[in-house]
Amino acid sequence: MEGVDTMLIIFGGLPGSGKTTIARALAQEIGAVYVRVDTVEQNIRAADVLRSEVGPAGYMVCYGVAEDNLTLGNLVVADTVNPLTITRDAWRSVAERSGTAFAEIEVICSDKTEHRRRVETRATDVPGLIKPGWDEIMARHYDDWGQRPLVIDTATESVEQSVATLISKLGLARRHQGHDA
Repeated sequence: MEGVDTMLIIFGGLPGSGKTTIARALAQEIGAVYVRVDTVEQNIRAADVLRSEVGPAGYMVCYGVAEDNLTLGNLVVADTVNPLTITRDAWRSVAERSGTAFAEIEVICSDKTEHRRRVETRATDVPGLIKPGWDEIMARHYDDWGQRPLVIDTATESVEQSVATLISKLGLARRHQGHDA
């Protein structure tokens, strides 16, 4: 199956929405470079060289890693909360500087009870990372995306269905032939 060779796939969504699960599964399925801000930020913290919180440093590192890989012709999946218009604009600028197409994916969980359950029961997969709690997530500033992104609702679709939807809508090729969606 032929598909897009180079693209920046920009994920966003509140913690616990299922964004990392889908972004990781998609990256694996299409053979993309996977760039996750949680991993970058936690490793910056672990270096113990900052005098204050990580701030925008994690996103800035992710932008650079993504741009390097796009200029090499790789598909890149960016996994970040991406809560602000300014971060979304910055991701689009990475694609534009690379001369690469981009797609914005907002992952939501429309079932608030399920979303809260996920937040309260998930374990961290990044050593040392303390994930935010439900109250912190609900208090977070999160700009509306408007009509631009492709929305995936993890309350209504499985991971496999979500990945299949993204592959189809974005014109991507599966790396692993023979998988059924």
